[in-house]
Amino acid sequence: MTKQYDIVVVGGGPAGINAAIAAGRKHKKVLLVERHGFLGGMSTIASVYPWMTYHTENGTQVIKGIAEEIVQRLKDRGASPGHLRDTCGFVYSVTPYDPEVYKVLAVEMLEEAGADLLVHSFVDHVEVENDHIQYIEITSKSGRQRVYADVFVDTSGDADIAYLSGAPTLKGRDDDQKTQPLTMKFRMRGVDLQKVKEQMIKHPENFFRKTPFEEIPELPLTAVQGFYKEWKEANLPINRDQVLFFAGPAEDEVLVNMTRVQDLDGTKIEDLTKAEFEGRKQVLMVADFLNKWIPGFENASISSTGAQIGIRESRRIEGEYVLTKEDVVAGRKFDAVIAKSGYPIDIHAPSGRGMEIAFVEGDGSFDIPYGCLVPKKIENLLVAGRCMSASHEALATTRLTPSAMAAGQAAGTAAALAHTIGTTPSKINVKELQKQLVEDGMVLRI
Repeated sequence: MTKQYDIVVVGGGPAGINAAIAAGRKHKKVLLVERHGFLGGMSTIASVYPWMTYHTENGTQVIKGIAEEIVQRLKDRGASPGHLRDTCGFVYSVTPYDPEVYKVLAVEMLEEAGADLLVHSFVDHVEVENDHIQYIEITSKSGRQRVYADVFVDTSGDADIAYLSGAPTLKGRDDDQKTQPLTMKFRMRGVDLQKVKEQMIKHPENFFRKTPFEEIPELPLTAVQGFYKEWKEANLPINRDQVLFFAGPAEDEVLVNMTRVQDLDGTKIEDLTKAEFEGRKQVLMVADFLNKWIPGFENASISSTGAQIGIRESRRIEGEYVLTKEDVVAGRKFDAVIAKSGYPIDIHAPSGRGMEIAFVEGDGSFDIPYGCLVPKKIENLLVAGRCMSASHEALATTRLTPSAMAAGQAAGTAAALAHTIGTTPSKINVKELQKQLVEDGMVLRI
């Protein structure tokens, strides 16, 4: 069986969803391919929650477009309260959402845009001729299919299409290729968040230094980072340095982000097999710790775990431009900007217990230039999401969901523009791309 499309997007996470919607709205024949049975990527597969952040540290919103439209449509369904203040103070805002509603909304928006969708479909071969992808091969319950397209967009998270096509890719730190740890996230119900808030008010020294303590009594609790004393005394065999959880979407519910699985490679099946077991083993340890040590968790219980372990970092492309730590921290601006972000560098240590944090200076935002989406060597391919072109340090901000959403919309729009004028993505007029992105609601300048 063979299929023919204008644009094929591989990977149905937030970047891929937004890329396919953007290209479909430009009246292109689009296919989105996803290996799981539902969309949402790490947001739904690995329970990454909440989305953070759409804003700079001072509260300026820099991510809009389709990403903001999704939030508003979730709000209309009672599936998100919208953007709320981050009560651990790491960023200005977090955006809680109901992942089950997001799964449905994403498909509805694809249908509205006229895009086709295949789930339970795994790309395992890419045919390349003269530095152009001719087709991809998909394996599924229906057997093998070839899918042809003029332009391909890799939003697989692991740069699978770029890698299989022979485009240059990188992995982890430059010196040893070690990546940020994998994390099995899980939800608990039956949590008394008022008790947690009382602890934050009584013992501010036991929580993250940027927590907005003066506002805590009036704010809805969204995020808690701390309980340093309890975590240290419990001395669990997990290389973590704190308690971290996020409230919602239900009133007695939290998402716990505390497991840490290190020294394994998210692109190697043997390592992934080990990681899944180790992550679930750590979930039971952390839940038991929370029950015994943290006020408000006495009657809480595990309600769900991720369908798979969460992956912060694996392969990424080496693009026409590699975003650096210096670009992020300086809040650097680029003539070829296609998306902005205000999220700081947030590196979970590949080994050891700590984290490396670096906040964005200047106006609190940095630009993602178009070259970060354009791989070397392969002419008709674009990349967005976690595997875009960035250094190990800069990836620790571009990997976040709102940034992936914004870059996804840019990639889908660029793919449609290249198809319309009959050229390759690297040769499009970036000024024209920027014009279309702004018309479609994205923020490129503040």
